Amino acid sequence: MDDDKGTSNHIDYADEQGPEDVYEGKGAGPPMDLHNPKNWPLATKITTYMTICCFTFLANVNSSNFTVATKAIVSEFHVSSTDAGHLVSLNVFFFGLGNLAWVPLMRVFGKRPVYLAALLCLSMMNVWSAKATGYSELLGARIMSGLAAAAADATVPAVVADMVLPEGRGHWLMIFHLALTSGLFVGPLINAYIVQDAGWRWMCWFLAIASGVVWLVGVVTIRETTYLPARQNAAHRKSEASYWSTLSLRHGYNPDASFLRTVKAILSAAAYPQLLWCAFTIGVSVGWNIVVQLTASHTFTSSPYNWPAGDIGLLSLAGFIGSLLAFYVGGRLIDQISTRYTRRRGGERQPEYRLPALIVPGLVGPVGILIFGLCIAHRTHWMGVAVGYAMQAFGVAAISNVAVTYALDCYHRIAGEALVIIFVIRNTIGMLLSLYASDWIARQGVAVVFGEMTAIEAASLLLAVPLFFFGMRLRAVTRRYGPNRGD
Repeated sequence: MDDDKGTSNHIDYADEQGPEDVYEGKGAGPPMDLHNPKNWPLATKITTYMTICCFTFLANVNSSNFTVATKAIVSEFHVSSTDAGHLVSLNVFFFGLGNLAWVPLMRVFGKRPVYLAALLCLSMMNVWSAKATGYSELLGARIMSGLAAAAADATVPAVVADMVLPEGRGHWLMIFHLALTSGLFVGPLINAYIVQDAGWRWMCWFLAIASGVVWLVGVVTIRETTYLPARQNAAHRKSEASYWSTLSLRHGYNPDASFLRTVKAILSAAAYPQLLWCAFTIGVSVGWNIVVQLTASHTFTSSPYNWPAGDIGLLSLAGFIGSLLAFYVGGRLIDQISTRYTRRRGGERQPEYRLPALIVPGLVGPVGILIFGLCIAHRTHWMGVAVGYAMQAFGVAAISNVAVTYALDCYHRIAGEALVIIFVIRNTIGMLLSLYASDWIARQGVAVVFGEMTAIEAASLLLAVPLFFFGMRLRAVTRRYGPNRGD
């Protein structure tokens, strides 16, 4: 990313779009290239992106669904609560790890064929889960469904980078994070009632059917966003392609790309401090959300509350409301703050100008964690717990979007590779917390653990202060090594 030159009110777009995209005819230059996703009609961008975001929603419903089925699994398969928890923790881990495969595949084959293959696989793995006859078989199906769901994770911000210029990315990425958090919060509500009224297997059938429907829609709506101008057929570019030809599975194929080189680039990107900060900050925010959900489920199904499974799902509505309230603060506001700083500081847009948007969610989110923990510890009325839950969810959605948008601006040329590191670390943290949170709480108590969680999240957010002041110098250093060398 060329951060040290140019005087325009936005990022120098020379490396983000071809020379034919700057003008729209009228004698000023070559005509606009309509094959470039940045120049697509808005309706085409929306249908492509919203279908992918539906996949993201289902992928996150899939990752959180068995949090409300622990008792049913223990009863049917005669396993421990820890074993039942592995259906969540290992799914979450492979949900992150799967990006190591999907992003390199997208570099070689394009995004459209990968999304369609992954959606079909997610549907099939949930059919397998629904028909599993033993715990080990179910665990295997859950691991495979996590791998399939990963295609709707770190890959999506790269689609935004393909279609949207920097001044609008925060808003578009917030739609992705709203789909993500909706899966985390609305998913347990849906699944809790399914488990209560029809059993846990129908929870898997629901996901299988929903994924199949989105796959059918995606066949006709998901367009290939990978743009390879050097490989475009000259005749194809001179005339407007038919609608059906735009749905070819070969538009994103790049014979010059390499699966193994992309994997190497992903691993090399782990040496970039900005990405490690983003990964840790998002990881603790999402990880604490898993602890919140597991703690709420354990607390409210026990005395003195004794809630049925469906009511536990209703509590997650508080989290969904919190994520909805974050839509503007974590989305459009990021773009507005960045543009204001750009104009105030001479007209050159820097990724660090997005970081001040962390101030509001950086206060609300940690305070919400503390309120939730103290209310649980003192067995207060559920309303206090719900308020803390909503505040924490507000923080998850907004903080995650600010961090991802910052990472995307820093390393947009290698967006997919960079974000894999973030999401793998995020899900590894989530897996570890889902495995050991119960022991952590049993050893130290709810109040102490949630106090420590608040302090850790606050410390991670405070690291954004030196990044704001010294991030440009740090990015200059990272241009000397790794996959972003010379950018």
